[in-house]
Amino acid sequence: MGRGKFLASLVIVLLALALLLALGTWQVQRLYWKEALVADIEERRAAAPAPLSEIEALAAAGTDIDYRHATATGRYLNDKERHFFATFQGMTGFYVYTPLELADGRTLFVNRGFVAYEDKAPEARAAGQLQGEQTVVGLARARLAEKPSFMVPENDPAKNIFYWKDLDQMAVTTGLPADRVLPFFLDADATPNPGGVPIGGVTLIDLPNSHLQYAMTWYGLAAVLAVVSAIALFRRKT
Repeated sequence: MGRGKFLASLVIVLLALALLLALGTWQVQRLYWKEALVADIEERRAAAPAPLSEIEALAAAGTDIDYRHATATGRYLNDKERHFFATFQGMTGFYVYTPLELADGRTLFVNRGFVAYEDKAPEARAAGQLQGEQTVVGLARARLAEKPSFMVPENDPAKNIFYWKDLDQMAVTTGLPADRVLPFFLDADATPNPGGVPIGGVTLIDLPNSHLQYAMTWYGLAAVLAVVSAIALFRRKT
């Protein structure tokens, strides 16, 4: 191999090595970020339930409110519940999102929990249609700015079936003024409801953390490249 080709190969190897090491380091940084995020979420969930006013203030300030333990008091508008297509423990059905009318007349959409497909109609679970003032405890959930993926079907308000949580559309289809609806949701905890449904406590917290494996892969490839390059260099000299 001529000197020019050797130098070109050396540059390519060094660039590839630098790239692999950078990717490994980036994954280590992502690992620390993910671990901190998981710890933060666990701290939010374990904290005493915060009053709704505190969650509102945080949301208004642009602070992340997802999974913050919260409580709210009001009256369920059962005739305006919206149904979000979901699966739970191997069953197909819906999460029931019911507007909770607060003392000041505003509303908060509460994910009261899961009902099986055959229990979609409210009359099939009349015992669980709570009346009068109720206090609900659960986890605050941020609204979605847009449909999460092109693979998610469009909502079907005519059939009261939602495939993604479009808060504005939920409000409009119930006749509630959007400016009087709080800009987040509340997932009710697992406190049993009369009749056993909806089944609360359905919040999913799925934060895959494979960054360590990814980091080891990139660093491993860097090590292999370094060894192979060293062997090639040794053979060239001999």
